[in-house]
Amino acid sequence: MTLKTLFRLGGLLCLLAATAVVSAADLKPEGNRLLVIGLLDSDTLPAFNEHLASGKVRTVVFEDSFGGTAEAAASYAAAIRSSGVQTEVRGQCQAACAYAFLAAKSHRFGSGLQINGLLIPVAVRPSPEELATRWRGDDAHRALSDFIAPPAAPSAPALVETSTSRETWRADHGVLFISTPTLFGRVYNTFYCDGTQGRDLSKCELLSGADPYQLGVLTN
Repeated sequence: MTLKTLFRLGGLLCLLAATAVVSAADLKPEGNRLLVIGLLDSDTLPAFNEHLASGKVRTVVFEDSFGGTAEAAASYAAAIRSSGVQTEVRGQCQAACAYAFLAAKSHRFGSGLQINGLLIPVAVRPSPEELATRWRGDDAHRALSDFIAPPAAPSAPALVETSTSRETWRADHGVLFISTPTLFGRVYNTFYCDGTQGRDLSKCELLSGADPYQLGVLTN
């Protein structure tokens, strides 16, 4: 087994273990940084907006946020865009969190020894041409409607799960960007997970030529 394969499998297995922990969003100020930990929902929006309106926050850090509602994703994204803060991922950021993360003009993965992962929900496997432009600027949010609406047919794979009349995205379906720390620096890999792999993310398809910096998913 090659070193690259070990990094790939190690990153995916750690991500799999992390997805077992799910909690509602918790806001923790740390100087000019605001940590957002857990699922994004509308209940935390007033406090989130208040923190951003104070002018003290320069960076919103999403830490182990495994999804949330489409409504919350749009609201968090709007607040981030209007305030001009930058965003960062520490640990895992999936679905609703990913759209909020991409709303900032400057968005990056955090440093440290943790594995960072960003899973962006998509309805179908994106073509190379779509990958090149899909998550730049306003295009990062054009797919929100794909997940607010119910599936076109009952036989189609479900794109949303409904809980208390609010949609959330499946954590195992989308384009997954992983950054793994090594002795030689961070290794970046990109995968497409079609949902059929369930929680075994090691079965996701490796996407070549999908560097997150070149695609605009990471900016610095």
